[in-house]
Amino acid sequence: MSIGKPHLSKEQKRLLKIKNEQAKKRVEFHRQEWFRYKKLGDSWRKPRGKHSKQREHLKKKPPMVDAGYRTPKLVRGLHPSGFKEVLVFNEKDLEALDPKLEAARISSKVGDRKREDMLEVADELGVRVLNRGVRNED
Repeated sequence: MSIGKPHLSKEQKRLLKIKNEQAKKRVEFHRQEWFRYKKLGDSWRKPRGKHSKQREHLKKKPPMVDAGYRTPKLVRGLHPSGFKEVLVFNEKDLEALDPKLEAARISSKVGDRKREDMLEVADELGVRVLNRGVRNED
């Protein structure tokens, strides 16, 4: 059984194209003053300070997370290929997937031997594996 493309409606295909274009243009959102203090990291936190320039959306400050950056609701959360991502841990999880709509992402906790068996089962079932070439190297 060959692994093809997801079965999407015309509207979903159109919106997925828009979503992927938006993803290319979307800016990186950084935490306020992430560049100043190494301990902060750059993962997003909403600025809540009374006099915060970033909270007030001033031009000279980095952009803030906003609803205007969201993707179309019909395709929100889909992989760029159009499949719905499902995290799998064993062969039983693979058998529960719908190959027309869902794609598997093998957990990083799965070892190499079990991973190879899962890839064989996925090929038999016609399920796409999104992280097929990735190997655990700890």
